[in-house]
Amino acid sequence: MKCLLPGALLVLACFALPACAALPAGDAKAGKVSFRICISCHQTGPAARAGFGPPLYQVVGRKAGSVPDFAYSSAMKNAGFVWTDEKLVAFLRAPGEVVPGNKMRFYGISNEQQLANILAYLRQQD
Repeated sequence: MKCLLPGALLVLACFALPACAALPAGDAKAGKVSFRICISCHQTGPAARAGFGPPLYQVVGRKAGSVPDFAYSSAMKNAGFVWTDEKLVAFLRAPGEVVPGNKMRFYGISNEQQLANILAYLRQQD
């Protein structure tokens, strides 16, 4: 994964920001299994629709809070970023730290392999 900071700041920031830490190689098949913790609220695939959470089909590269048929919190609507690998990993680790005031009630994932696998699965959805 790459951090989006220029030059010398990149090295310093990657040591300071856990989202920049290199994850192990992800396995999309294992990620689909790990994604089971997400399916009560989120759908994937071309026919995905909003439920308790927005659909996550083609989430990588999408502006946060931008799916038209989902009622996002004001915090998420105004987050002002695009979902990159780094943002997704950081959000999956600690949703309330990345977007304070968002309405996703999830404590986060601390297992690095599980994060890498879910990311690989979500990237396969693009």
